[in-house]
Parts: sequence; structure tokens; C-alpha cells
Amino acid sequence: MNYLFVLAHPDDEVLGAGGSIYKLSKEGHKCDICIMCAQAKARAFRPEDNELEADMDASTEMLGVTNKYVGDFPNVEMNSVPHLKLVQFIEQAIIKSEPDVIVTHHPSDTNNDHLHTSLACQAAVRLFQRRTEVKPLKEVWYMEVLSSTEWSLNSAMNRFTPNLFVEIGPEAVDVKLAALATYRGVMRPYPHPRSEEAIKGLAAYRGAQAGCNYAEAFECVFRREI
Repeated sequence: MNYLFVLAHPDDEVLGAGGSIYKLSKEGHKCDICIMCAQAKARAFRPEDNELEADMDASTEMLGVTNKYVGDFPNVEMNSVPHLKLVQFIEQAIIKSEPDVIVTHHPSDTNNDHLHTSLACQAAVRLFQRRTEVKPLKEVWYMEVLSSTEWSLNSAMNRFTPNLFVEIGPEAVDVKLAALATYRGVMRPYPHPRSEEAIKGLAAYRGAQAGCNYAEAFECVFRREI
């Protein structure tokens, strides 16, 4: 199976699905990532350009990512970019990656870039219906990103409601934490949601929900095949 993770920023792939990417890649599945705002210019404690790129390379190598499709859309300003440009960038990643499953942000996420990445991805996933040469998609999942998804302050929108749980086990949790730690300036002390305690605690909680030994949770919103 081919998986494409469509993300707003470097580190979202780890926070939302790092354990799953590691597990899937170890099992022989291909995991690609499409990052819309790779430069993350507005990030607090952001390292230099070459350092951030090195951090991303180290993290994705640790997780077993095969290909990276990297955009330079403006950080925390994706609402200023024409929707069509965002959609077309994701479509090109879909064409190159040939995914069976696409994973992206939940649309009720409070982060502006996460929201617009999700909206653009929702449009892009229909590409196979418009172009017969594009590989048909099997599933679309939403993921949760600690420090953003859980806020869901817009009460007019449905909150993240997981219905799919990937058991990752303690090894993948450790790799997830190590991969996130490669990003300089991202981790915080507890009780911040990007702390080791919070990340491991969420994996334990999601695992307990589904009777798993640690898990990452997703919301499957499209399934074409059983």
C-alpha cells in the first residue's frame, strides 16, 4: 500500500502520524509526505534554513519516509494563497506518489495552515474522478496534531472523532519522540502538549480506547473498498 501524508508544516508528520509512518514503513508500505509550508518562517525558536532542512531529513529518515514533496507556501498565511494553487500542488504530489491512502489535517483544527491544507486536500483527493489515468484512491483519513486539533474552538464545526486506530506499540512511540526531538525548538516541558509526557499519554489513551498497546487515532472519512 502507498500512503501520502499531506501536512502543513515540518513536524506535523511526526505529531500526527509518526508512529504509524514508522510501523507502516517497517511493514513494507510506502509512506510519502507532502509539506505545504516547509520553511515555517513564523515558527517560534525556528533554526536557520539549512538546520530546519537537516532536521526534517533526519526525522523523516528515522520514520522511514520514502519521498518528500516540499512546498514554500507562506507560514500562517495560507489563507492568502489562492485555493487553486494549494489544490494543484497537492494534486502533483498525488500524481507522483500514487497513494492508496491519503492522510491530512482535520478541518476543525484551530491552526490556520492546517485548516487550509485540509480544505485543499479535500478537493485534491477527487483527482482520480477527473483524470482516468490517475490511480484510484481507496481511503482518506484525518489525523490529530497535539497543540492544535484538540482546541477546536469553532463550535460550529464537528470536532475530531476518531474511528480508526493504528496500534503502534512502545517501540514506535519511542521512535516518534526521537523523530520529533530532531526538530530543534519544537519540544516543550510538561504540561505542554508537545512534551514527551503528553505525546506518550495520548498514545496510551488512544490505545486504551481501542484495546491496543499504544495507538495513533484517525478519522476515516472516505473508503472506496472493503
